[in-house]
Amino acid sequence: MIAGVSVEMGREAVVVKSDRPLHVLSSAVHGGGLAEARAVVNLHVGKDDPCRDPSGMIDAFARRAGVPGPWVGLLTGAPTERAALSEGVAADLRAMAVVTVGLSIATWTASTINTIVVVDADPEPAALVNLVMTATEVKGLALRAAGLVLEDGVAASGTSTDAVVVAATGRGVPARFGGPASPLGWVVARAVGASLTAAIRDWQERNR
Repeated sequence: MIAGVSVEMGREAVVVKSDRPLHVLSSAVHGGGLAEARAVVNLHVGKDDPCRDPSGMIDAFARRAGVPGPWVGLLTGAPTERAALSEGVAADLRAMAVVTVGLSIATWTASTINTIVVVDADPEPAALVNLVMTATEVKGLALRAAGLVLEDGVAASGTSTDAVVVAATGRGVPARFGGPASPLGWVVARAVGASLTAAIRDWQERNR
């Protein structure tokens, strides 16, 4: 979907690789914050795994799988082979989003939604923050549209362990903004919305 960027989805992990370093802002458990990375790893873990050493687990997988470093890493109990991948395109802007969704309405705090976004653009740091906000807002909209609610009947907007990664190639015209009204935010919202809708629907169909 984006030149020089590949996505691999399997039972062990979702791995996004880039030929060149990406500018990343994330809430990742490994390498979170602002970083430069060649890969993003969303590693599947057993639901009863205590995950006492997240960085060690992600590093061990990445080295075994030959993932190019440095990498940013996430953990999820959701089935990574069922990740949903979508793109958003407008003029010279392109975004892709890959999402894993694992939900348990009875134990909402044990659920996880991990969202990885890559934009073929050159956003300023503040725009990266905007894009994280945009992706999070779209997540809330997608959950409400799917009719997902908490035990007390309140509409769900996310889970307590969600993570989001926004990575940029640094190519193209610099972008000052990443909110949903901006061109870059719009393509990200399209990509994230499509991926989340597909992943949430897949989870609902498997858990009727």
